Amino acid sequence: RFTSSATLNVDQLGSGFPLLCHRDGTGDGVQISFRNDNGQVGRINTSGSATSYVTSSDYRLKENITYDFDATSRLKQLKPCRFNFIADEDKTLVDGFLAHEVSDIVSEAITGEKDAVDTDGQIDPQGIDQSKLVPLLVKTIQELEARITALEKA
Repeated sequence: RFTSSATLNVDQLGSGFPLLCHRDGTGDGVQISFRNDNGQVGRINTSGSATSYVTSSDYRLKENITYDFDATSRLKQLKPCRFNFIADEDKTLVDGFLAHEVSDIVSEAITGEKDAVDTDGQIDPQGIDQSKLVPLLVKTIQELEARITALEKA
């Protein structure tokens, strides 16, 4: 158990890897573990040819579970867009979302506050974990499938 706070700063000098995580063997195993006072809350696993980004999902960690919610109406509120990042010299267009537009719909997907700045007045950008949108997508597909089936039977 860790009893103190720790920070890891990695700077890349020259070419090469700014941070390289290696473990012996090629079987499935934990590469990096993320922990807090509740224990392990996530990890990065690797196998011989794949990487998995894992967050806690064990039923024993959850309560107030419900399967009755309207995913389709929430999904329809999302506004996917195409954009390029200002810092991208190639101006490559990517698909995604603006974090502040998602925050009221799937708040657990967003970190940070809209228009936040740090103590130096620099942008403190919001972030999005797009994987948090997957349950909404799956539930919407299930709802649409049920509607299609009902229409086909009519």
